Amino acid sequence: MKTRASAKTKPSSANVERRRIADFLKNETFSGGLILIAATAGMLLANSPLSGAYESVRELRIGPAELHLDLSVRAWIADGLLALFFFVVGLELKHEFQHGSLSKPARAIVPIAAAFGGMIAPALLYVAFNVAGDGGSLRGWGVPMATDIAFALAVLSLFGRKLPLTLRAFLLTLAIVDDLGAIAIIAIFYSGGVELPALLVSLAAAAAFWAAQRARVRTLAIYVPLALITWFALHESGVHATIAGVVLGFSVRTVREKGETRSPAERAERAVHPWSAGLAVPLFALTAAGINLSAINLDVALSSPIFAGIVAGLVVGKPVGIYVAARIAAHLVHSGPPEGTAWRDVAVMGIVAGIGFTVSLLIASLAFEGAPEETAAAKLAVLVASLLAAVAAGVTLSLRSRRY
Repeated sequence: MKTRASAKTKPSSANVERRRIADFLKNETFSGGLILIAATAGMLLANSPLSGAYESVRELRIGPAELHLDLSVRAWIADGLLALFFFVVGLELKHEFQHGSLSKPARAIVPIAAAFGGMIAPALLYVAFNVAGDGGSLRGWGVPMATDIAFALAVLSLFGRKLPLTLRAFLLTLAIVDDLGAIAIIAIFYSGGVELPALLVSLAAAAAFWAAQRARVRTLAIYVPLALITWFALHESGVHATIAGVVLGFSVRTVREKGETRSPAERAERAVHPWSAGLAVPLFALTAAGINLSAINLDVALSSPIFAGIVAGLVVGKPVGIYVAARIAAHLVHSGPPEGTAWRDVAVMGIVAGIGFTVSLLIASLAFEGAPEETAAAKLAVLVASLLAAVAAGVTLSLRSRRY
């Protein structure tokens, strides 16, 4: 007589990873929908009879001046709340490097190459437009390099539900590497002059955070103050304060030990991701996307090389750079597209990656700080390009989904 095993079969690491990717996709898809709603609301408010109140709230200054923290509401959201988003990105990056697709060079080489191609081609296109055109500015070369994970995954979920999970994982890996590149660009090229003492204090606090993780400390009474010190000192140093989120995310332990049902990184992501996806990023979209069209010269903005370079970079440069780099990398390592997919699917992922939005808006604000006309042209270009890329992605994803 056959006996039934009393113990449940332990799920394989592949199944656990698939479930983790699915959970991450759900959160980011939810955030993408909220981003769209928040950005639309911001544009409507900025161009409605409530525009004065909207602008007053955005520019309302809050915080202690003696600590250099009398910041506007918009700055608190961009520098403070958005650090939660970058903390989640840091957690995801570390997981991918230690356990995910980036931990295996053979699997990682194609999406990594695609990500770099998707950053280099848009930057070169932007530079070409702004060198050749009158009134151009090279300061915005980093704007079209970024992919918005949440917005891109929301479009993918809406129009590409039938696509294989391997393709979603490819886009997720590509977007994460893209975020790492954007973080490096912000830290190196779009931060102010660095104050070394404050930077050292920030690094010391982050090191203490890392040491507490290694010592298996579990109380938030230790981590929250260290995180706040890291953020504040980095803010004082001149480096963009959101980088603190990435540094702390990388400091969290991702290995589950005996007696733990989840690793600290998994617990942290479950706790913080809803706040990042449901509050921080949508609020940033609400405050960053509000461009008062009546306050700018639309003819000048739309004919600006800045506008043309960003739109061309995101809509054309992204898909071309991603596809060409992926094909070259696959040829060099004798590989192919993600399992169960075709190169046409990779080309479609390149179109999806052209949705820049959140990080592109952030870089636009940093690149053209103090230049309102250039800032408006850059932000308008990001909105237009992301909309064009989203529409093109929706059409092409729907066509490819029929194949599956």
